Amino acid sequence: MAVEQVDTQGSKPKTGILVLSIISAVPIIMVLGNSMLIPVLPTIQSKMDVSKFQVSLLITLFSVGAGIAIPFAGILSDRLGRRIIIAISLLIYGAGGLLTGIAAIWGGGIFWLMLAGRILQGMGAAGTAPIAMALVSDLYQKSERSKALGITEAANGMGKVISPILGSLLALITWWSLFFFFPVLCIPIALGIWFVVKESNKQQQPQPLSQYRDHLLKTWKRQGRWLLVAFLAGAASLFILFGVLFFLSDLLEKRYGVEGVLKGAILAIPLLAMCTTSFLTGRSIKQKTQLMKKLIVLGLFIVALGMAFVPFISNTYLLLVILVIIGTGTGLILPCLNTLITSAVGSKERGIVTSLYNSVRFLGVALGPPIFGTLADAKLWLFLGCAALALIHGLLAMWAIRQPERLRGKDGQSRLFLHKTNLRPS
Repeated sequence: MAVEQVDTQGSKPKTGILVLSIISAVPIIMVLGNSMLIPVLPTIQSKMDVSKFQVSLLITLFSVGAGIAIPFAGILSDRLGRRIIIAISLLIYGAGGLLTGIAAIWGGGIFWLMLAGRILQGMGAAGTAPIAMALVSDLYQKSERSKALGITEAANGMGKVISPILGSLLALITWWSLFFFFPVLCIPIALGIWFVVKESNKQQQPQPLSQYRDHLLKTWKRQGRWLLVAFLAGAASLFILFGVLFFLSDLLEKRYGVEGVLKGAILAIPLLAMCTTSFLTGRSIKQKTQLMKKLIVLGLFIVALGMAFVPFISNTYLLLVILVIIGTGTGLILPCLNTLITSAVGSKERGIVTSLYNSVRFLGVALGPPIFGTLADAKLWLFLGCAALALIHGLLAMWAIRQPERLRGKDGQSRLFLHKTNLRPS
């Protein structure tokens, strides 16, 4: 569906700096939903008198809610329009944060109600960043589209880096203040999406629901092997990343007494490594598509090596170096997977395949903190098991993902084509 922002005369789309700034703020909000909480989780555990596993559910249930709702948000945005879904989702997201905050202070704290608020917030998150990316694709054409998507992705990366620091700063006021920050942030951006960003009234008829199923089955039949491996590799990478961040947050506070903004800044370091690597990788693979498979495999092997070293390291600075290496490996993996999945499937299948990929990624995030929290006392087996997980996915990627090559048509459009791997010697 091609949706353009037009003026009253229906002339060239108005896609200025203000419009792009408002849309780029949407992915930042989704990133804040989990990453901003990580440095505050040990404090919440203490104040609410819950177990490490229970407090990790604040991350898990947000991600589960988002993972389940993402495909539905995508389908609704095709029918009702991107703008209305993003605006409503932001309000739901803010309402979830408000409910979580009220539950945190009501009668000394109602933890189950906090979890309910986080589920609601996650469901709101489903209609933010994924739909914002689709809206950018609708509003911008050709070269401007890639530039606009790059700016939006950079905003996403900035959100990842600043979120632990911002969470720590808000916790200086009081530990529950960050939950009330969500509606304060969401309401003006929702208003901006509604009143500033415009969509054309001329929209193609959305495809029937049965066609989503048919396109998915058709794609899975032809490309299911490498798509499954790519989905699982993305989920495994984020499972390890968020699990490690949860582990590091708890370690810094309970073993070293590091709290507040300093802890947020330390947690931001591996994320900064990941975002910097993602940015550089994304720029490289635009021209060198054949690097993608190699970088995915290399990134998974780097993560495996880093995780294998963690349980044997007692020096804090060396541990941080290893975590930076793990972040770097993750930064090699994710942009390559994003490009493969969005560019190597047909336009009719792209929406549903991308939605499912985002859902699986969120489920990876959901599993990381509770598993790392539950198995924290068995650190050796936990980290060696994660190293084996990354190694296995690296080997699967070598086997299942074909060599990508960019094909260009006469109209200037292009897509990725994945060659079949020839296992026989020529």
